[in-house]
Amino acid sequence: MSPEAYLRSVIRKHMVKPDQESRAAFNSKRLYPIIRRWAHDNLIAIRPVGSYVKKTNIIGNTDIDLFISLKPSTPLTLKEIYDLLADFLRFNDLNVKKQNVSIRVDYKNVAIDLVPGRKQSGSTLDHSLYSKKSDSWIQTNVDKHISFVRQSKCRWEICALKIWRNLHKLHFPSFYLEMSVINAVKGYRRYKLSTTLERIFGYLYDDFEEARIIDPANSNNIISDELNKSEKRAIKKAANSSLLADSWADVIW
Repeated sequence: MSPEAYLRSVIRKHMVKPDQESRAAFNSKRLYPIIRRWAHDNLIAIRPVGSYVKKTNIIGNTDIDLFISLKPSTPLTLKEIYDLLADFLRFNDLNVKKQNVSIRVDYKNVAIDLVPGRKQSGSTLDHSLYSKKSDSWIQTNVDKHISFVRQSKCRWEICALKIWRNLHKLHFPSFYLEMSVINAVKGYRRYKLSTTLERIFGYLYDDFEEARIIDPANSNNIISDELNKSEKRAIKKAANSSLLADSWADVIW
């Protein structure tokens, strides 16, 4: 089997199948009534976002991300919104795990990340989110994130790197990973997946540690600040090992 055929077969094996996507979407919608009761008249919309919509989701990651858009007039701080949602989910007998901007629940064997955000005033789709890591707020636009990743046409490369991250047990947040892949192939004419991945691993070894990755929806958000130096060095070290590997079967499988 050629390197190209091997890589694509591995990625297909790890990609979320249509029936799994349908199950995730169906079960996540059963949470909508709970979310509506919590939000009352403050709710604008609940909708899938993240890797599920970008088509870069793989088995073993979050099955689906739901964005909860609240009205600008919602009379709470962003931290209160985040904490009260977590409390309400617990009250409804759901197991809750607080993450940075999301709250994870496992519902009917589906991992669902809920992201509450308050829409900013005006016609913009920008939202303010609470960041648990910084105990502060950030402004971003999930629609721009989705569009940016989908327009990059890096689906196979992103999926490959997510598989690699999981197999090598690296802490590498998904949006940071997606942005790093896009940054690595910028201006590069892609012919083969194998050579493109070699370029991406080269970038992770040579440039990633010092690269400044900015949120395409808000230049004040520095995505590369999500990892500390030791976490970045772990990714660099793993990338170097992958570049030196005898075959792709030693890199992803």
